[in-house]
Amino acid sequence: MTKVKLGVAATRRNMFSREDAIRHKNMVLERLRRLDVDFVDIDWLNADGLLYDVCFVDAVEDRFKAEKVDALFLPHCNFGCEEATCKLAKRLGVPVMLWGPRDDAPQPDGLRLRDSQCGMFATSKVLQRMGVPFTYVENCWIDDPLWQDELLKFLRVAAVVKAFRSMKIGQIDTRPGDFWSVMYNEAELLEKFNIETVPYTLVEVAADMDAKLKNDRQTLTPAVEQIKRDYTFDFDEECLYKMAAMKQVIREWADKNGLSAIAVQCWNAMQDITGIMPCAINAMLTDEGLPVVCETDVCGAITAVLAQQAMGDQPIFFADVTVRHPTNDNAELLWHCGPFPASLRREGCEAHLGLHYTLASECPGVCEWELKHDEVTIVRFDGIGGKYSLLAAKGYGVDGPKSRGTYLWTEFKDWPALERKLMYGPYIHHVAGVYGDAIPVLEEALRYMPGMADDIVRD
Repeated sequence: MTKVKLGVAATRRNMFSREDAIRHKNMVLERLRRLDVDFVDIDWLNADGLLYDVCFVDAVEDRFKAEKVDALFLPHCNFGCEEATCKLAKRLGVPVMLWGPRDDAPQPDGLRLRDSQCGMFATSKVLQRMGVPFTYVENCWIDDPLWQDELLKFLRVAAVVKAFRSMKIGQIDTRPGDFWSVMYNEAELLEKFNIETVPYTLVEVAADMDAKLKNDRQTLTPAVEQIKRDYTFDFDEECLYKMAAMKQVIREWADKNGLSAIAVQCWNAMQDITGIMPCAINAMLTDEGLPVVCETDVCGAITAVLAQQAMGDQPIFFADVTVRHPTNDNAELLWHCGPFPASLRREGCEAHLGLHYTLASECPGVCEWELKHDEVTIVRFDGIGGKYSLLAAKGYGVDGPKSRGTYLWTEFKDWPALERKLMYGPYIHHVAGVYGDAIPVLEEALRYMPGMADDIVRD
């Protein structure tokens, strides 16, 4: 997951208990430390370490921007200062988490110490008036498991938003000529979402591979030996060196350009120029945290980044939505020639690299295994006519007939309804799959992604 730095600006209002607000602020900071959250606080700001006056906003803004915080947490340790917190949130322009500790019972004399919930009602109204999206976490005790769950979810939301706002997609050559469906508007993605594409032609890839094979062959040997250990294969060792060279030059190019993901023209020019399929390389790089998607589908690469960040610690798999299950009306085959990470394969499935079984060239480098059966979320970002949306739906891996390539039969709650969404939406047959339930994170992240419609399928 993209590393997220949290700015923590705890707040209070003067008419409520200063001491109790400080106590709760310290509890919050200690809990964040125990969870190993990377955060910047405001203990340096004043004797309280609390934001209780608008005069402090400039200093906090300057410090948080200097520290490059990616998200803002506003613990309302008593009622809170709505003017100061909302101005700070507006200026920072990052995802905002609004929460306050559950209020204690009134004192024996009838006085209340904090009224945190009441203050959050006020702050939420001002945030909305100022056009600042925010994530509200239910008013609860800090030791309630809900608090930790929602905090960690918010950090994943912030990671999705950070990745989306700073995305660079590598494009290896043009789309395959027959694939009109993967057309995209490069300038519009840059203007609308600040998503940049970085080109790399197949001629350049092949030249860089040749240079590796001729001049730096010894640097490829460790990768070749690792492939021998981790996979079975039915082609000669020279093909393994070509695979290692392709993987290394793509990784070096991606690192040099700070790429978030890559869309590659995987056929047919690739085989003609290099003599191998890139499927296994796609799978290996994706398994290492750099999503590589097929058929120069740039919108698919964007999708892959969003899906990966939503779950944080899992590689994605990039699939064709292909055919319905022969006996299960709610199940569909998620398939591709071989770019699914080997770490996701079903227990007992051999990690096998083979020759392409449908292309006339029968090039080496495809993968063949079934993925594990578990909860999975499929995701698709796409657009037509300047209107973009995000589709996501949950399913579960199920048994089905064997397929060549990498595959997973997946059952959904209502496949016909999801099929209609895919048909009528601005989508194609490509989705990114990620294990687990990514829906809560993605739907929350959409609050911070203006210009993208919510097309999420909820239970």
